[in-house]
Amino acid sequence: MREAFHEQLSGVRKDLIELSELVQTAVARATVALLEGDARVAEEVISADARVDELRESLENDCYQLISLQAPVATDLRTLIAALKMAGEYERMGDLAVHVAKVARMRVPETAVPEALQPSIERMASLAEVMVGKTAQIIEDSDAEGARELENIDEEMDKLRRKQFRQLFKDEWDHGVEAAVDIALLGRYYERIADHAVSIARRVVFLATGEMRPHDED
Repeated sequence: MREAFHEQLSGVRKDLIELSELVQTAVARATVALLEGDARVAEEVISADARVDELRESLENDCYQLISLQAPVATDLRTLIAALKMAGEYERMGDLAVHVAKVARMRVPETAVPEALQPSIERMASLAEVMVGKTAQIIEDSDAEGARELENIDEEMDKLRRKQFRQLFKDEWDHGVEAAVDIALLGRYYERIADHAVSIARRVVFLATGEMRPHDED
């Protein structure tokens, strides 16, 4: 009986890793749509989000079933509760990738990012994609040290976000209000993806060590 339970628990972990892969792809493809002004790719990202929602719902149902039928305790119960929360984090990251794709689609045939801001957005997108990818490895290996490394990557993301704001408020800004709004939103979307990745990593640290850092320490 317990062997079957742990096989099902392993299935939950695999679903989380699949969610991370789907979201990582969504972030990467949304960025392509954004920087290349590609409406077709943007539509693909938006449509593919249904699979993220579907998998999240299936994973949650599995977790609730295991909790109700197997009455897990201690570490197993904490793992299932953490999995429920992590699935929600992935779904929100997927939604943020969709928001990026919608900005891209709205500005076609132009691109939403002025040339001067492209290096900044490209770097933020790259960091977000890397962070989502690292969550899969962290979950698979219960890698508390790898989880802490995400905090350092997130610091660079925050610095880029602050730099963007300074650029938006400079007197030399000559790209108009529409572009300023787009950049402010896009920066927020990528920053929030990074925040969700850090949140997932902290849950893995908690499961591995019992240590849970509050979000307001950042």
